[in-house]
Amino acid sequence: MNAVYSGIDLHSTNSVVAVIDSTGQLLYRRRLPNELHAIAAVLAPYREVLEGVVVESTFNWYWLVDGLMAAGYRVRLANPTAIRVYSGLKHSDDETDARWLAELLRLGILPTGYIYPAAERGVRDLLRKRTANILSLQNQVQRSRGVRVGGQMFKTLTVEALAALMPQADVALALGANLQVVHCLSEQIAALERTVLARAKMRREFQQLQSIPGVGTILALTIMLEIGTIARFGSVGQFASYCRCVGSQRVSNGKKKGVGNVKSGNRYLAWAFIEAAQFARRYSEPIRRYHDRKAARTNAIVARKTVAHKLARAAYSIVRDQVAFDVTKSFC
Repeated sequence: MNAVYSGIDLHSTNSVVAVIDSTGQLLYRRRLPNELHAIAAVLAPYREVLEGVVVESTFNWYWLVDGLMAAGYRVRLANPTAIRVYSGLKHSDDETDARWLAELLRLGILPTGYIYPAAERGVRDLLRKRTANILSLQNQVQRSRGVRVGGQMFKTLTVEALAALMPQADVALALGANLQVVHCLSEQIAALERTVLARAKMRREFQQLQSIPGVGTILALTIMLEIGTIARFGSVGQFASYCRCVGSQRVSNGKKKGVGNVKSGNRYLAWAFIEAAQFARRYSEPIRRYHDRKAARTNAIVARKTVAHKLARAAYSIVRDQVAFDVTKSFC
């Protein structure tokens, strides 16, 4: 038998498995329960000629990808945001989606995602939980006060100080209740940080990240665990785009024709570099001056995002070239 290719359209309770041959002919397609042994049993007859198995990157891919890789299969993680369904299809469903994944692999045009090492994934998810809590709290304050505040503010702000800032008694009461939740969550976040520091070890190639002003151990670990390996980014521009530091728009003949997928990329890296920008302008005078000049010409939000973009590009060079941060290359 010639080479065959498999695509798996993964859902919460079941998966559609498709297998095609080297000419694109369908050999097998069926919906199966989300049980590793059932899916592996279907793939077993094709093991010797199976070029690869494509699994769509959904919220629950860990168990399937890890299980198939442990069984010796070559697994690819498909990036769903970069996959375009064939425009000639009149009808599309799970069965056609599974076959389309296999077809993209057969043609060599499958957009793939990075499969993070299983040993690091648990610590990364702990840090993601910490980040998600902080983002939620920042959004609550921004909706009520109209300003964005750094995550560190929640550690020191008291209910009385917040009430003094808010002239409306009902708004102050609501925010005070939220702040009590913040303080409780801060204790949980501190516990998460202690767990992360006890379990995670900064890899040598990422240690110089802490030479960036204001980037401490937790931020550096967050960046390291979200990147995985810098080699998967072909250029600094690709990395900056993955960090959501690049604008998303479509331009034709010098005119804006629309916007792209602004959510494409890694929201945790985006948060990490925004936080790094907040800290960097406090601890580095050249960065503060650059931020203030940019804010004077535009606004504080644009200035903060510009600093985050520059720090993301610097981080790429730091990890790739194994050098310390040099403020003069970006901000002078």
